[in-house]
Amino acid sequence: MTDEKHCLTLSVVVPDPTQRGAKVEVRALVDGRDILADAFTEGPGEDPQYLLVPGGPLTAMSEPHEVRLAEASCTEGCCGALYVTIQRDGDSVLWDEWRNPDEVEVDLPAFRFEAQEYQREVERATADRSWEWPARTVARLLEQDLRERTDWLARWECELGAVSAWPWEPDQVNVFLFYPGRSAIREDRPWLQFRMILAVSSDDPADQAERLAEQLVAADPRQAAEVCGGSPEFARQLGYPWPQRRRA
Repeated sequence: MTDEKHCLTLSVVVPDPTQRGAKVEVRALVDGRDILADAFTEGPGEDPQYLLVPGGPLTAMSEPHEVRLAEASCTEGCCGALYVTIQRDGDSVLWDEWRNPDEVEVDLPAFRFEAQEYQREVERATADRSWEWPARTVARLLEQDLRERTDWLARWECELGAVSAWPWEPDQVNVFLFYPGRSAIREDRPWLQFRMILAVSSDDPADQAERLAEQLVAADPRQAAEVCGGSPEFARQLGYPWPQRRRA
């Protein structure tokens, strides 16, 4: 590895709405070169909801930490993922120790970036929401609000999973809940996942997120949701109907 400094650009790519199932992803370009395209083609880059958050995983600190930049479309356990270790080293930021659990080695060199320029790019990409469509903005603001209300689900023995908006469903937000919580999965106890579908309009996204949050915390969310995960036996044990498979 040399002392040569490289330039990092973080680009958010939103798939065409006709590509059902395709994910919004962050692509890391080093000196204009898409390193994911070179080193990992099994799936998309990570979602900006994970990578581009204030103080998020791309922030470089003196203590090295590993960050996943991409995952195989079929899951990491099936076809791998791309990891890099990020560390602040004096006036530089170092990306090194590339790893793919599905490969013996990753054909990428270490990259060194000027620390201030690197941090400016991470902050720029984190603050830039120009790529969001209205439902995605509502989903982001709604999830932030709900996670700050730490006790609203406790009374229903539920846990918030995620709040999502997908390009192929531009007029809705999906709220996912676990009942009685993810701990039940780890402890091999009966559990279910619920999904609520919330309509999104052309109103101000912040106003919609606030209104939807108030609506959700006012009553048992399971009553307005449908079971979307778990098993028929778990549903029977927990007293909920298992959804019937829709015929094509």
